[in-house]
Amino acid sequence: MKILLPFTLMGVFLYFAFVNVDFQMTLELISHTSFFWLIIFLITFFISHLIRAIRWKIIINSVKPHASLINLFGALMVGYGVNNVIPRLGEVYRAAFIGRWEGLSRTSMFGAVILERVIDIISLLICVFIAVFIYSGNLYQDVPWLTTAIYIVGVFIIVALLLIILLVKFKEKFYNTIVKFTGKFSTRIANKLSYVFGMLLEGFSSLKSFKNYFYTIILSVLIMLIYALNAYFGFFMLQMSPVDFSMAFILMTIGAFGVVFPTPGGLGSYHLIVISVLVHLFNFSNEVGSAYALLTHSIGYITFIISMFVMLYIINRRQFKLGAKKENFFSVFKLKADEK
Repeated sequence: MKILLPFTLMGVFLYFAFVNVDFQMTLELISHTSFFWLIIFLITFFISHLIRAIRWKIIINSVKPHASLINLFGALMVGYGVNNVIPRLGEVYRAAFIGRWEGLSRTSMFGAVILERVIDIISLLICVFIAVFIYSGNLYQDVPWLTTAIYIVGVFIIVALLLIILLVKFKEKFYNTIVKFTGKFSTRIANKLSYVFGMLLEGFSSLKSFKNYFYTIILSVLIMLIYALNAYFGFFMLQMSPVDFSMAFILMTIGAFGVVFPTPGGLGSYHLIVISVLVHLFNFSNEVGSAYALLTHSIGYITFIISMFVMLYIINRRQFKLGAKKENFFSVFKLKADEK
């Protein structure tokens, strides 16, 4: 079901996204893509993820102050590449590769990845409120599911922050109490909880000092702004008009829910939401909306897959020259099993 459900959802979303679209016209629009703005779009795309790697470096600064930025960027791109095939598995690979390349605990790195995702979700919620403010109409009314999404995200954030506070402040006392209580009913579940709590504790404790918090906040803001700028440049690839940055910010924000949805690389869910926003909020045709969704998503999807293999090759070659072992998608898990 973990594999079947995402692909089933992908098919359903793709059907509803393109059911009323003239594909011939859509492909005609894509065929006139501006090469200049395509290059600008790609440059901005890579800059946004380079900044994500820098933020990750700051988050794990207390664990390893001099972690290699190229290793962090490579692990990030590997994670996104895997997510394009199997949703969420990329987070595991990302932690596994950076753990091996930097000689760090993969458990603590996975906890750090979860912490970063919590930061991303908080950033998304803030962006939603900004989008509501800058939208000329009533965004809650024009996007009926947005209110429900805000409530769900809000509850997630509250639970996550509460868990972070309890784990960091009370540490072993908190999770030992939970594990002991669970152990009365199931030893297997208690052992799994112990592992998960230990992983989260290591990850959540990695972000220390006011300076690191400050830089993390600044970089998170910058990431969101560059994502919006990337969406803005997407308009110019297809010569869409009239457009402005506020439209791109709103599109980026609402479209992010499509990426968060557990389909491979946001396939289907991203297209459905982006087309809906462009058509119903900004009055573009179905064909223009579908051309934008197909073009921007395809660029990201293909770039992540290519970057995954390129970064694996570059870093493995670099590691080999340093006398370290080359890693692949199987060896990182084998090593993890050996450590246990």
